Amino acid sequence: MNEELRKRIDEMVQGHKVVLFMKGSPHMPMCGFSASTVETLRSAGATEVAAYDVLKDPEIRQGIKEYANWPTIPQLYVDGKFVGGCDIVREMHERGELAPLLDAAK
Repeated sequence: MNEELRKRIDEMVQGHKVVLFMKGSPHMPMCGFSASTVETLRSAGATEVAAYDVLKDPEIRQGIKEYANWPTIPQLYVDGKFVGGCDIVREMHERGELAPLLDAAK
């Protein structure tokens, strides 16, 4: 990944408390995993989530995978730290760990 792209992703990740890189938008997810992650975040009480549609930017779509060394999308970041993808977010919610993480980021 080139430095310009890394800097661009850094700004996206650091620019908001809760950031979701997904396919589509929260109002119109374009894959089941993105839809599930958005629903899980809503169930956990997330009210302010910055969402980036990776389908609109192929450079970000590939770059975010390298950035977190995580092969799939969606990817959730809280307070600038990578949390995980759909399954991890869902599991954290089921264990009662997601809502406190989101609350702490407010």
